[in-house]
Amino acid sequence: MPEPLLTVSEIHTYYGDSYVLQGVSLALSKGRIAAILGRNGMGKTTLIRSIAGLTPPRFGDIVYRGRSLRGKPPYAIAQDGIAIVPQGRRIFRSLSVRENLLLPTSVLARLQRPPQGGKDQRWDFDEVLKEFPQLAERIDHRGAALSGGEQQMLAIGRALMANPELILMDEPSEGLAPRLVLQVQEIMRRLREFGHAILLVEQNLELALSVADDVYVISAGRIVFEGTVAALAKDTQVLDQHLGVSGTKVM
Repeated sequence: MPEPLLTVSEIHTYYGDSYVLQGVSLALSKGRIAAILGRNGMGKTTLIRSIAGLTPPRFGDIVYRGRSLRGKPPYAIAQDGIAIVPQGRRIFRSLSVRENLLLPTSVLARLQRPPQGGKDQRWDFDEVLKEFPQLAERIDHRGAALSGGEQQMLAIGRALMANPELILMDEPSEGLAPRLVLQVQEIMRRLREFGHAILLVEQNLELALSVADDVYVISAGRIVFEGTVAALAKDTQVLDQHLGVSGTKVM
């Protein structure tokens, strides 16, 4: 296994007095996809927020590219090369597609870093529109005028404009028609080929397992399984108790 790009070590995250993440650890290497699975309310989105600095852990450490993110504000973590595709898309509905895409390149955003070698794709405005031709056709439309699928493409395209090494994706298939779920699936596979690492939180089990290299199952703020898709398919207790499925639905 290559050296991890991201290492999460025994983090404990709270919302006020509510103890959400209770010693979560994981590792993710460049060019790999790690899926975080679990029932609703188990801490998946909190894990994304903890890594991004939006809800920092009280204890434990998060190391990215060999450096601790402890104490860094969210904007500095984004400048380090971590981008989020948030749950619910959260595009700027009053801005045009063009304006949404250009936000990560503004003077308020991170300086553009050159690719780190390998198959890394250098994303710019033209390259993103090549990847998402639907957005090129709607370039001057406001975000509010886009369909749910177009808004998700815009959220992913906006993240790519920052040229991240690590992309945090929180429920990217939520509310999408089946054909658009397949498009999101293909996008994630291409991003992996380009050298991006993806930490994927996803309720759509079929989608998550079709793209994942590594799988973590979280329950009540703790990791209860880590391993491969094949290993998960054989762990009937985890599948039944924590995901509510049988092994036949995984393979």
